[in-house]
Amino acid sequence: MADDLTLAPAARTDVVATSNGPVRGYVEDDLKVFKGLRYAAPPIGYARFKPPQRPAAWTEPADATAYGAPAIQSGLAPGERRTSPGDPPAPDEPSSSEDCLFLNVWTPGLDDLKRPVMVWLHGGGFANGSGGAAMYDGGALARKGDVVTVTVNHRLNVFGYLHLGEVFGPDYAQSGLAGMLDIVRALEWVRDNIAAFGGDPGNVTIFGESGGGWKVSLLMAMPGARGLFHKAVIQSGPGLTGKKVADADKIARQLLADLDVDGAEKLASLSTEAISHASVKVAGEAMRLYTPVVDGLALPRDPFEPDASPLNADVPVMIGTNKDESTLFMLGHPKFGNFDDTDLAKHAETAAGDKAEPLVAALRGAYPDYNQTHLAAAAATATGMWAGSLKLAERKAAQKAAPVWMYMLTWETPVSRGRLRSPHALEIPLVFDNVEKARNFVGRGDEPQAVADQMSTAWLAFARTGAPGWPAYDAVTRTTMLFDVESRTVNDPLSAVRKVLQA
Repeated sequence: MADDLTLAPAARTDVVATSNGPVRGYVEDDLKVFKGLRYAAPPIGYARFKPPQRPAAWTEPADATAYGAPAIQSGLAPGERRTSPGDPPAPDEPSSSEDCLFLNVWTPGLDDLKRPVMVWLHGGGFANGSGGAAMYDGGALARKGDVVTVTVNHRLNVFGYLHLGEVFGPDYAQSGLAGMLDIVRALEWVRDNIAAFGGDPGNVTIFGESGGGWKVSLLMAMPGARGLFHKAVIQSGPGLTGKKVADADKIARQLLADLDVDGAEKLASLSTEAISHASVKVAGEAMRLYTPVVDGLALPRDPFEPDASPLNADVPVMIGTNKDESTLFMLGHPKFGNFDDTDLAKHAETAAGDKAEPLVAALRGAYPDYNQTHLAAAAATATGMWAGSLKLAERKAAQKAAPVWMYMLTWETPVSRGRLRSPHALEIPLVFDNVEKARNFVGRGDEPQAVADQMSTAWLAFARTGAPGWPAYDAVTRTTMLFDVESRTVNDPLSAVRKVLQA
């Protein structure tokens, strides 16, 4: 279990028997909360870069009152942590560690009521983040919807996605998917144990944002995950493809050369810090160096390229984006808010190539009040997460095996003087009904809660019934729910923009 770094809560739950050993959580108002539940053995030493294994069983009730360690963050040493408005750590989250395979459970009751289960996969790409971020607290959703919520930590960056199969052979054939295999192992834990926590192992919804959405996408094409979930939500993170083996092998060989490693034994003996620091010195964008590999084993093919994997064709999907995803990434630009026409043209060309001019024209028509900065952000959003989400939704709908639903968050946060509009990650505290935990991101007043009421209700309905409450998406009607203070459905929103991109 995770080290208990906080004072033990006064009210404790009954002991719950799990497949690894007995555990005891704490009572928070009307909920039973279990934090830092170990679902796999520490992936350290020779277990580095290999599929997760069952932990050593224990017999005495283990404390589950504090979050487990987050994974090592990209390029950082153990104990170091990055924060962002979309992923602030909870106050009681401990230091990062390679020993990070923990999950957390919030449940209304330790009974046999078979509640829907919602398993959250955190964002941060495949490089950073944890299931212990403040906005991911699952208590409000569990209370509101009478569901069991679960959040998961798993290996990230070089420790989760370094493909060593070509260098070190069969023992490392799945190393480029170690972090995803951690998630599969966590879902197996849910299958085997969640009934004891009042949940229904036959009604599990996986949902995630940004990198978490990509993780959901990948699980749709992983045979080892088949049957472990029954519905899927992809928030601002359509994952159409994985990394090619050849590309991953090139990165691995460069890192091993930089570390002067000539065998698996030496790699296992290196310090966490040495591997982490060296990993980001390899040529390339750090956030994209170490991502899941289409290894032909754990991930036989790209999940949604050139079409949707048939593996989970029967699993309903909800997918969507926020209207202004890219403002969060562009906020640090020295001219943010003051772009001129030259800046806009440059950013649009980077995003859309030879479609830049017609794309900007279509965006001007869609958003007549946008300045050049927000049009530049809109171009990046449209060509990135929105276009990818459309493609995924179209390919899922084309299977005609299970429905897909589309949404867009259009409500704009007032923080940062309104310059962010509807940025990446804004939907997270609204979906989790955690407005009060995220006032620095959603702002003051009643509007955030009004939107949260609608979004959390839709997510809970989807988890319970497989339908969020509006018509499904298809390539003809393209029905999309626009979430705002007053939400509404629209057929083929931003149609002129879509037609430019799909021309």
